[in-house]
Amino acid sequence: MTLSKRTLLLIIIVEVIISSMCLFYIIKQNVHIVENKTANDDLILSQEVPFQKNELDNRLPKKLKIPAIGLESIVEYVGMTPEGQMDVPKSQDNVAWYNLGARPGDIGSAVIAGHYGWLAKKASVFDNLYKLRAGDKIFVEDNDGTIVTFVVRENRRYSENADASDVFISDDGKAHLNLVACEGEWNKFSKSYPSRLVVFADKE
Repeated sequence: MTLSKRTLLLIIIVEVIISSMCLFYIIKQNVHIVENKTANDDLILSQEVPFQKNELDNRLPKKLKIPAIGLESIVEYVGMTPEGQMDVPKSQDNVAWYNLGARPGDIGSAVIAGHYGWLAKKASVFDNLYKLRAGDKIFVEDNDGTIVTFVVRENRRYSENADASDVFISDDGKAHLNLVACEGEWNKFSKSYPSRLVVFADKE
Protein backbone atom coordinates (compact mmCIF):
# COMPACT_ATOMS: atom_id res chain seq x y z
CA MET A 1 0.00 0.00 0.00
CA THR A 2 1.36 3.36 -1.02
CA LEU A 3 0.94 6.28 1.44
CA SER A 4 0.59 9.81 0.28
CA LYS A 5 3.18 12.33 1.33
CA ARG A 6 0.62 14.09 3.52
CA THR A 7 -0.31 10.89 5.36
CA LEU A 8 3.32 9.98 5.87
CA LEU A 9 4.03 13.40 7.28
CA LEU A 10 1.12 13.10 9.74
CA ILE A 11 2.41 9.71 10.94
CA ILE A 12 5.88 11.15 11.53
CA ILE A 13 4.44 14.09 13.51
CA VAL A 14 2.32 11.78 15.68
CA GLU A 15 5.33 9.52 16.40
CA VAL A 16 7.43 12.54 17.40
CA ILE A 17 4.68 13.73 19.77
CA ILE A 18 4.29 10.27 21.32
CA SER A 19 8.06 9.90 21.73
CA SER A 20 8.28 13.32 23.36
CA MET A 21 5.48 12.45 25.77
CA CYS A 22 7.15 9.17 26.71
CA LEU A 23 10.49 10.89 27.23
CA PHE A 24 8.85 13.55 29.42
CA TYR A 25 7.15 10.82 31.46
CA ILE A 26 10.42 8.91 31.98
CA ILE A 27 12.29 12.07 33.02
CA LYS A 28 9.51 13.03 35.42
CA GLN A 29 9.50 9.57 36.99
CA ASN A 30 13.28 9.59 37.41
CA VAL A 31 13.18 13.04 39.02
CA HIS A 32 10.41 11.81 41.32
CA ILE A 33 12.51 8.77 42.27
CA VAL A 34 15.57 10.93 42.96
CA GLU A 35 13.50 13.36 45.05
CA ASN A 36 12.01 10.51 47.06
CA LYS A 37 15.42 8.90 47.48
CA THR A 38 16.89 12.13 48.78
CA ALA A 39 14.00 12.62 51.19
CA ASN A 40 14.25 9.02 52.37
CA ASP A 41 18.01 9.27 52.82
CA ASP A 42 17.53 12.36 54.97
CA LEU A 43 14.94 10.52 57.00
CA ILE A 44 17.24 7.53 57.46
CA LEU A 45 20.11 9.78 58.51
CA SER A 46 17.91 11.63 60.96
CA GLN A 47 16.79 8.29 62.39
CA GLU A 48 20.33 6.90 62.63
CA VAL A 49 21.86 10.08 64.09
CA PRO A 50 19.08 11.81 66.05
CA PHE A 51 19.83 15.16 67.64
CA GLN A 52 20.53 14.68 71.31
CA LYS A 53 21.49 17.19 73.95
CA ASN A 54 25.01 16.50 75.17
CA GLU A 55 24.60 15.54 78.81
CA LEU A 56 28.21 14.58 79.49
CA ASP A 57 29.13 18.01 80.90
CA ASN A 58 26.52 17.63 83.63
CA ARG A 59 28.18 14.41 84.73
CA LEU A 60 31.63 15.89 85.26
CA PRO A 61 32.85 16.05 88.86
CA LYS A 62 32.53 19.43 90.53
CA LYS A 63 33.25 18.93 94.24
CA LEU A 64 35.00 16.38 96.43
CA LYS A 65 33.77 16.02 100.00
CA ILE A 66 35.36 13.87 102.73
CA PRO A 67 33.63 14.52 106.08
CA ALA A 68 36.04 12.30 108.06
CA ILE A 69 38.86 14.80 107.50
CA GLY A 70 36.73 17.93 107.05
CA LEU A 71 37.55 18.27 103.37
CA GLU A 72 35.46 20.00 100.71
CA SER A 73 37.26 20.93 97.52
CA ILE A 74 36.64 22.12 93.98
CA VAL A 75 37.63 19.61 91.30
CA GLU A 76 39.93 20.71 88.47
CA TYR A 77 40.49 18.61 85.33
CA VAL A 78 43.97 17.52 84.28
CA GLY A 79 45.53 15.21 81.72
CA MET A 80 49.07 13.93 81.27
CA THR A 81 52.35 15.84 81.42
CA PRO A 82 54.92 15.62 78.58
CA GLU A 83 56.86 13.25 80.86
CA GLY A 84 53.96 10.80 80.84
CA GLN A 85 52.74 11.45 84.37
CA MET A 86 49.40 12.59 85.68
CA ASP A 87 49.33 16.38 85.95
CA VAL A 88 48.51 18.15 89.23
CA PRO A 89 45.95 20.82 90.18
CA LYS A 90 46.92 24.45 89.73
CA SER A 91 45.69 25.44 93.18
CA GLN A 92 46.89 23.79 96.38
CA ASP A 93 43.34 24.16 97.70
CA ASN A 94 41.80 22.15 94.85
CA VAL A 95 41.95 18.54 93.75
CA ALA A 96 42.29 17.37 90.16
CA TRP A 97 40.47 14.60 88.32
CA TYR A 98 42.44 12.68 85.67
CA ASN A 99 40.14 13.28 82.70
CA LEU A 100 41.77 10.66 80.47
CA GLY A 101 40.39 7.94 82.73
CA ALA A 102 37.01 6.96 84.12
CA ARG A 103 34.59 9.52 85.52
CA PRO A 104 33.81 9.10 89.23
CA GLY A 105 30.90 6.66 89.37
CA ASP A 106 31.58 5.05 85.99
CA ILE A 107 32.99 1.54 85.67
CA GLY A 108 36.76 1.63 86.07
CA SER A 109 39.15 3.54 88.31
CA ALA A 110 38.62 7.28 88.53
CA VAL A 111 41.69 9.04 89.89
CA ILE A 112 41.79 12.32 91.81
CA ALA A 113 45.04 13.89 92.98
CA GLY A 114 45.77 16.71 95.40
CA HIS A 115 48.75 18.62 96.74
CA TYR A 116 50.49 17.71 100.00
CA GLY A 117 52.71 19.82 102.24
CA TRP A 118 53.00 23.45 103.20
CA LEU A 119 53.44 26.12 100.57
CA ALA A 120 53.75 29.82 101.40
CA LYS A 121 52.88 28.99 105.02
CA LYS A 122 49.65 27.36 103.92
CA ALA A 123 48.49 23.75 104.22
CA SER A 124 47.49 21.77 101.12
CA VAL A 125 44.23 20.01 100.38
CA PHE A 126 45.44 16.42 100.93
CA ASP A 127 47.60 16.96 104.01
CA ASN A 128 45.23 14.84 106.11
CA LEU A 129 44.51 12.16 103.52
CA TYR A 130 46.57 9.66 105.55
CA LYS A 131 43.94 9.81 108.32
CA LEU A 132 41.32 8.02 106.22
CA ARG A 133 40.46 4.50 107.27
CA ALA A 134 38.49 1.62 105.78
CA GLY A 135 34.79 2.41 105.92
CA ASP A 136 35.15 6.20 105.67
CA LYS A 137 32.96 7.75 102.99
CA ILE A 138 33.93 9.99 100.09
CA PHE A 139 31.41 12.04 98.12
CA VAL A 140 31.81 13.36 94.58
CA GLU A 141 29.25 15.90 93.39
CA ASP A 142 28.59 16.39 89.67
CA ASN A 143 27.71 19.63 87.90
CA ASP A 144 24.04 18.65 87.95
CA GLY A 145 24.06 18.11 91.72
CA THR A 146 24.18 14.31 91.63
CA ILE A 147 26.32 12.87 94.43
CA VAL A 148 28.18 9.58 94.07
CA THR A 149 29.28 7.90 97.30
CA PHE A 150 32.46 5.85 97.69
CA VAL A 151 33.68 3.82 100.65
CA VAL A 152 37.36 3.62 101.54
CA ARG A 153 38.77 0.11 101.14
CA GLU A 154 42.47 0.58 101.96
CA ASN A 155 45.46 2.90 101.97
CA ARG A 156 48.59 1.98 100.05
CA ARG A 157 52.02 3.57 99.76
CA TYR A 158 54.28 3.59 96.72
CA SER A 159 57.85 4.73 96.29
CA GLU A 160 58.35 7.70 94.00
CA ASN A 161 59.36 5.60 90.97
CA ALA A 162 57.21 2.53 91.61
CA ASP A 163 54.86 1.09 88.99
CA ALA A 164 51.44 2.39 90.00
CA SER A 165 49.44 1.26 86.97
CA ASP A 166 46.97 -0.50 89.27
CA VAL A 167 45.93 2.94 90.52
CA PHE A 168 44.58 3.84 87.08
CA ILE A 169 43.38 0.48 85.76
CA SER A 170 40.81 -2.03 87.03
CA ASP A 171 39.12 -4.93 85.27
CA ASP A 172 36.54 -6.14 87.79
CA GLY A 173 33.62 -4.34 86.12
CA LYS A 174 33.03 -2.09 89.14
CA ALA A 175 33.39 1.64 89.83
CA HIS A 176 36.29 2.83 91.97
CA LEU A 177 37.77 6.12 93.12
CA ASN A 178 41.46 6.40 93.98
CA LEU A 179 42.86 9.48 95.73
CA VAL A 180 46.55 10.25 95.27
CA ALA A 181 48.89 12.51 97.25
CA CYS A 182 52.59 12.81 97.97
CA GLU A 183 53.92 11.74 101.35
CA GLY A 184 57.07 11.98 103.44
CA GLU A 185 59.70 14.66 103.91
CA TRP A 186 60.42 17.16 101.16
CA ASN A 187 63.75 16.55 99.43
CA LYS A 188 65.16 19.94 98.55
CA PHE A 189 67.71 18.43 96.16
CA SER A 190 65.30 16.35 94.04
CA LYS A 191 62.49 18.84 94.76
CA SER A 192 60.05 16.04 95.40
CA TYR A 193 58.58 13.78 98.08
CA PRO A 194 59.88 10.21 98.50
CA SER A 195 56.56 8.36 98.36
CA ARG A 196 52.96 8.46 97.20
CA LEU A 197 49.87 7.71 99.29
CA VAL A 198 46.90 6.21 97.48
CA VAL A 199 43.48 5.80 99.09
CA PHE A 200 41.47 3.13 97.30
CA ALA A 201 37.68 3.46 97.49
CA ASP A 202 34.74 1.61 95.94
CA LYS A 203 31.37 2.94 94.82
CA GLU A 204 28.74 2.32 97.47
